[in-house]
Amino acid sequence: MKKNAKKGLRKGRGSRNTLKIEDIEAVFAERKPGAEGNFKFFSVLVPLVEKEDDLYLLYEVRAKNMERQPGEICFPGGELEPVETTEECALRETWEEIGIPQEQIRVITQLDTLYTYSNFAMYCYLGVIPEAALEHLQFSENEVDEVFLVALNDLLAVTPEVYPIRAVPQIPEDFPYDKVYEGKPYPWRGGKGSVPIYEVDGRVIWGLTARITKHFLEIITEKEDTDV
Repeated sequence: MKKNAKKGLRKGRGSRNTLKIEDIEAVFAERKPGAEGNFKFFSVLVPLVEKEDDLYLLYEVRAKNMERQPGEICFPGGELEPVETTEECALRETWEEIGIPQEQIRVITQLDTLYTYSNFAMYCYLGVIPEAALEHLQFSENEVDEVFLVALNDLLAVTPEVYPIRAVPQIPEDFPYDKVYEGKPYPWRGGKGSVPIYEVDGRVIWGLTARITKHFLEIITEKEDTDV
């Protein structure tokens, strides 16, 4: 007898099992839902800082020795661990990257989730960091070179450049269309996205960080418009 991977049902060699509801229930009794296929989950904190009666967003500059996106601008965040919630991930990563304890961060809300065509989702949390916490930052040298603030009003005054992009499926030449689509080419679906670019205070904020920034600014300005 041989077990399927991940505590699946037992299969008899050369025979066909008669499955029962109880067998199916046993497989799923302790199984937690995840993502099918090669899919990953990340969380970021979108940190607001109130300073001298103005509001700022806090950004990081990734360390130049990092393998992925060295020197680029981002929000604090990283990959979700199995034992934590998406909010706990955002707070943990902020602590690990710039040394702000979780108890000093007040989470306002979860923002909209960002899905990408490259097989990952990014959960976003809007939080408030006290100005005093900025005096005691401790950077993870392997991850962060510096942090900086950008005034919300300065960001709102900028119209970002936005470039549309497309993800086009690449199908193997030997795909058996004759078996699945009567020999005709199948209309595979591609993906669509956009790449915003903000230039403000001598900095260039682009990519996913700019997408999160742009969406957040659109939300708060729409709310202002409805309040008028």
